[in-house]
Amino acid sequence: MNSPGREIELASKYKPYRRLVSFFDLERGNHIMATINAPKVDLFLDSGAYSAKTQGVKINISEYIQFIKDHQDILGAYANLDVIGNAAGTWENQRTMEKAGLSPLPVFHQGEDERYLKRYLKRYDYIALGGLVGSSTKVIEAWLSRIFKDYICDEKGWPIVKVHGFGLTSFPLLIRYPWYSVDSTSWVITGRLGSIHIPRYRGGKWIYDELAWKIAVSNRSPSSKEAGKHITTLTPKEKEIFLSYIHSKGYQLGSSSFRKEPQTYQLKDNERWSEKKPADKAAKRQVECIEEPGICNQYHLRDEMNIIFYLDLEKSLPEWPWQFTPVATQGLGL
Repeated sequence: MNSPGREIELASKYKPYRRLVSFFDLERGNHIMATINAPKVDLFLDSGAYSAKTQGVKINISEYIQFIKDHQDILGAYANLDVIGNAAGTWENQRTMEKAGLSPLPVFHQGEDERYLKRYLKRYDYIALGGLVGSSTKVIEAWLSRIFKDYICDEKGWPIVKVHGFGLTSFPLLIRYPWYSVDSTSWVITGRLGSIHIPRYRGGKWIYDELAWKIAVSNRSPSSKEAGKHITTLTPKEKEIFLSYIHSKGYQLGSSSFRKEPQTYQLKDNERWSEKKPADKAAKRQVECIEEPGICNQYHLRDEMNIIFYLDLEKSLPEWPWQFTPVATQGLGL
């Protein structure tokens, strides 16, 4: 997670006009205040039920309702408190929140009784699909293709309701279906793992409606030995295109040098340990000296580049609603 200060900095610099925040993850004041004080954005509040369940915590629906009422003036939308794996429980919470005077987005999960999805489609014009985390892309794709074909879209492929996709990290799934909105932490996870997204390049243009490149740039990335996976293993032409892209966005690759020092060594400015502390106290430890800051040695710069990529991707997508064309899938037709 970024600190509140970092959240404000990113919001001020790139002005994303839509953001999702999680009730479960909020730091009860700090995180939400960082968002309030940032430039105006359209906030989408998620209950965070999935995260809560993975940590064995139960969200109190009364507290969730009260939180929404206290901050309703800054929320563009908010989701129902879903009960993972229990469609009836999710529906009960939907009704509870509505009786409290709220209008939450109903949430339907992959694998649940589709009678509830039909119920939502009859009553609401904006719903959310969940349960997209944890399954393979092929399984999710087969399910989404059927759901959009049989329920979400009419016979000509036009969506009849707005749909939000929770935790949508797969790029092909992101651009294939006529989502109204999605959320993903892919931009930050990719950067922290040492990589950035860049669009394909063809005919002198950047292509956003095809599978993007994900190129590792970190000096410490294990991908540095895989052809076409790391900046150092690209072909000369690929590297030229890559550098052209990052330079066009105002960034540099950067450079570092490495050396071994005793574990008692005192780091200087622009230096940091680049490997874990060895168990053997007599063993030396590798130090990275940042000679030129850039995306190869600064994760926050990779964060920024990935934000830019997704903002550009959003601009390139057709305006909602757009037509969905089903493609036959083999197997996994759940």
